[in-house]
Amino acid sequence: MLGFDPPHQSDTRTIYVANRFPQNGLYTPQKFIDNRIISSKYTVWNFVPKNLFEQFRRVANFYFLIIFLVQLMIDTPTSPITSGLPLFFVITVTAIKQGYEDWLRHNSDNEVNGAPVYVVRSGGLVKTRSKNIRVGDIVRIAKDEIFPADLVLLSSDRLDGSCHVTTASLDGETNLKTHLAVPETALLQTVANLDTLVAVIECQQPEADLYRFMGRMIITQQMEEIVRPLGPESLLLRGARLKNTKEIFGVAIYTGMETKMALNYKSKSQKRSAVEKSMNTFLIIYLVILISEAVISTILKYTWQTEEKWDEPWYNQKTEHQRNSSKILRFISDFLAFLVLYNFIIPISLYVTVEMQKFLGSFFIGWDLDLYHEESDQKAQVNTSDLNEELGQVEYVFTDKTGTLTENEMQFRECSINGMKYQEINGRLVPEGPTPDSSEGNLSYLSSLSHLNNLSHLTTSSSFRTSPENETELIKEHDLFFKAVSLCHTVQISNVQTDCIGDGPWQSNLAPSQLEYYASSPDEKALVEAAARIGIVFIGNSEETMEVKTLGKLERYKLLHILEFDSDRRRMSVIVQAPSGEKLLFAKGAESSILPKCIGGEIEKTRIHVDEFALKGLRTLCIAYRKFTSKEYEEIDKRIFEARTALQQREEKLADVFQFIEKDLILLGATAVEDRLQDKVRETIEALRMAGIKVWVLTGDKHETAVSVSLSCGHFHRTMNILELINQKSDSECAEQLRQLARRITEDHVIQHGLVVDGTSLSLALREHEKLFMEVCRNCSAVLCCRMAPLQKAKVIRLIKISPEKPITLAVGDGANDVSMIQEAHVGIGIMGKEGRQAARNSDYAIARFKFLSKLLFVHGHFYYIRIATLVQYFFYKNVCFITPQFLYQFYCLFSQQTLYDGVYLTLYNICFTSLPILIYSLLEQHVDPLVLQNKPTLYRDISKNRLLSIKTFLYWTILGFSHAFIFFFGSYLLIGKDTSLLGNGQMFGNWTFGTLVFTVMVITVTVKMALETHFWTWINHLVTWGSIIFYFVFSLFYGGILCKLKPFICFPYYRKTCKFIYITFDLKLTETNAGIKCLDSMCCFPEGEAACASVGRMLERVIGRCSPTHISRSWSASDPFYTNDRSVLTLSTMDSSTC
Repeated sequence: MLGFDPPHQSDTRTIYVANRFPQNGLYTPQKFIDNRIISSKYTVWNFVPKNLFEQFRRVANFYFLIIFLVQLMIDTPTSPITSGLPLFFVITVTAIKQGYEDWLRHNSDNEVNGAPVYVVRSGGLVKTRSKNIRVGDIVRIAKDEIFPADLVLLSSDRLDGSCHVTTASLDGETNLKTHLAVPETALLQTVANLDTLVAVIECQQPEADLYRFMGRMIITQQMEEIVRPLGPESLLLRGARLKNTKEIFGVAIYTGMETKMALNYKSKSQKRSAVEKSMNTFLIIYLVILISEAVISTILKYTWQTEEKWDEPWYNQKTEHQRNSSKILRFISDFLAFLVLYNFIIPISLYVTVEMQKFLGSFFIGWDLDLYHEESDQKAQVNTSDLNEELGQVEYVFTDKTGTLTENEMQFRECSINGMKYQEINGRLVPEGPTPDSSEGNLSYLSSLSHLNNLSHLTTSSSFRTSPENETELIKEHDLFFKAVSLCHTVQISNVQTDCIGDGPWQSNLAPSQLEYYASSPDEKALVEAAARIGIVFIGNSEETMEVKTLGKLERYKLLHILEFDSDRRRMSVIVQAPSGEKLLFAKGAESSILPKCIGGEIEKTRIHVDEFALKGLRTLCIAYRKFTSKEYEEIDKRIFEARTALQQREEKLADVFQFIEKDLILLGATAVEDRLQDKVRETIEALRMAGIKVWVLTGDKHETAVSVSLSCGHFHRTMNILELINQKSDSECAEQLRQLARRITEDHVIQHGLVVDGTSLSLALREHEKLFMEVCRNCSAVLCCRMAPLQKAKVIRLIKISPEKPITLAVGDGANDVSMIQEAHVGIGIMGKEGRQAARNSDYAIARFKFLSKLLFVHGHFYYIRIATLVQYFFYKNVCFITPQFLYQFYCLFSQQTLYDGVYLTLYNICFTSLPILIYSLLEQHVDPLVLQNKPTLYRDISKNRLLSIKTFLYWTILGFSHAFIFFFGSYLLIGKDTSLLGNGQMFGNWTFGTLVFTVMVITVTVKMALETHFWTWINHLVTWGSIIFYFVFSLFYGGILCKLKPFICFPYYRKTCKFIYITFDLKLTETNAGIKCLDSMCCFPEGEAACASVGRMLERVIGRCSPTHISRSWSASDPFYTNDRSVLTLSTMDSSTC
């Protein structure tokens, strides 16, 4: 399953490259899974049993299944069809809906699994589908293609076997990562050469950690075995993309659901909304009411039957079998019969109406033009409609940063050079405001320098060569500053554009517009591109040389050492040898790590400028340099060599050497880069905060980058007290830091706090100090988690989900690294961004931009929740109205289980007569204008914490239902009174008349109640509301009148008679008088009725001696219909005593 390590018998796996197994016949190949990715829930074979199992886990569905089975097994007052038909309808509609949604997931999987790939087989390159890749296959990947499986790099189009990869869809980092092949396979750059490779890979079994991999490759060359270690630098992960490399060959070691990307998916479970949980709670309460009514009715029935005249009345004597049957079995049978009689208090049609409302309502999200992104031609998508109302209950939003809040595009904006501030405007570097030192010559220089995009305009005889001395000094400062920017980085250059020019990775006659930069961070790329626009163009690098063009002149710098960036130093440096032979150190980093190391330059002015840049939300870096004498460099070179080759404490020794080197710096200036936010991100986050929603940012980015973006997007305010829990090394250290943070929150008189925590510290905090960590988080208005692994994001969300408050969570992300948190949260939102479609495919909803989240929650979420909350409460209300008169009626029929309503009305009440008004209400209702909801986010608080389905509102609707039911029943009873002989021939209206009157009043009342709840009227609302009432009367007329003539076995319920059982209802009694006797007016006196009316026949023999139509004083014809399953009361008519 997704998210779990598959079981393996051993800790390692052995893979034969190109599946060349030993020929000795003793080797049994290991079995590995195929390369299919599966995100769907069902298959053709398991759909029916699995879907039925899931549906019957619902309380109402399982309950009605039991009722249906009871009706099949025992004699009950109503037909099994009354329960079976609605149940079948509910199950079928739900299965169709869920099957359709899973079919969409199957299509998405098929698109991925069917992607074309090229595999080396039998000495040639074979085109196949991604799902057909086997472990051990050699796969060819071209530039910009996504790796279809986890591969060990064998070779690339470069002689050193290197390639560049971006893992943005896995860990959110857009920087370029370099991967290396082992030297023996790096030379095998063609299919023919790879066909000669004999090698075996031994590696660990699949695990979810993206950054951990251990293995070795055993290469057989000329009968000798060469063993090479394999690490993360050799592994190309599925979902990553090949960049800056024409093609590579790699061998598949993990496939399908065993790839690291798939193992980082959380197990896909069925999400259930808070409303559905409330529905189940209410159903259990109503089930208790139902059982109570059935128990009370059964007890009262047997209490009544303690009198002999009611236990076995003369008109309904028991058979011998009935007299000898077990009392316990009779009690159980009667209890079940009452259960069936009252079962409609549990509304089975509620579930099908909810399913239809969710399914049809989900289309409104896709149709909403406000959620349509015109630039990318993308509209909102609904992958599951089960959580629509959950959009109106969100309390926590967890969002990725890169590609979700930002456009994932860095742009150079401003810089400070030697205490002077400049900004780039329309490609020109312009001083910000007049300065005493500025002159027309300076501005002319800067203006001309900013137009150096076309290098043909650059000559070594530029006009500034003859500039005054102060201008020349200014030029040197700018020149050195941008050279530092062009040299101090890890930027790579795409060599595809240069293929037609020469063999090298760069060419000296290239214009910057022809160069494609790939950087270890987006900041570096933006800075190098800015330097190129200014006129100092980075052309390329190799292991030992870096080339730049300065004003058209090519300069080669020998790269001596790279002092890599680390989170402790928060800076990186390069040591180069200039063409003049000078040894120079260029350093860049955060101002807190560079300025304390500087001994020269405009330090204070630059510090002020950096603060001003930061206030604008720009990402800042300081640039400095240092010159080395020959003697100084010799010592530095020696110490670096000793530290890099140390076998013990290598990291600590390198850190000491770097600290020794990076000192006594001369400050050159600072840069300010903007990570361009998506449109209206700041406004959206502020609106979420106003709505009472807490926003957490979970990102894999570096600490500095994440904090900068949080400030620029409004997640963190400048007035916020920012607390940090980073770089914790042990449990005790982490606990102490958490306690300090808790004290600061208590002691600091600051309205808002923000918390920054990194992945390592988070792991320590969650291990032993979960409660303390949660206490700190709850007291913070905003939380930022950086350097997060995909599964860590899911763990953070789960921590919030299971907290005592049980808040509703929502996760937003755009890459495969966000899939785990999207699936963990109550609601998962995928951004259809630049990092692939993994997040969008695995999400519940997909939108094109983060700003659309506000309307999705504040408008659609608000409406969905209001609609479905009213739908649920209304359904229980109308079913209480429906079944309570049935219960009250039993007090007037000796608890004989006589039904008050006709069987057809029982079946159609929820399906036809009252279903459409509430369904249309739940689709179209707008109690507040959408613009008001979007412009006033505070209205979102009014429906938070499931307030409309609270016990208070539940009791209101329930009591309202009971009160209306009492009015229906007793009002109708008083209306009819005791004199019910309303027809000319003296025939009286019996229980069917009374039941239909109650039913008619009920249908009108519950429909009008729905009309009173409706605020937003459309022609559809009018049609279904008043149309439902009209349809009821038309149907009753058709059913009771016309069909009675067309089909003798159907009759209007006012006049239907019973033969199988007889119940004396209301105050009707069989009495004798001196003048005559009242005799039963029954069709059972006819030959056609004798078989079905044996009990009635016996009773008639007692009264009139024999059964003969000649004794009856009214006209019946032999063609009149007979009914064996009706339970109507027989009417009485006066008859002459001599006749009897």
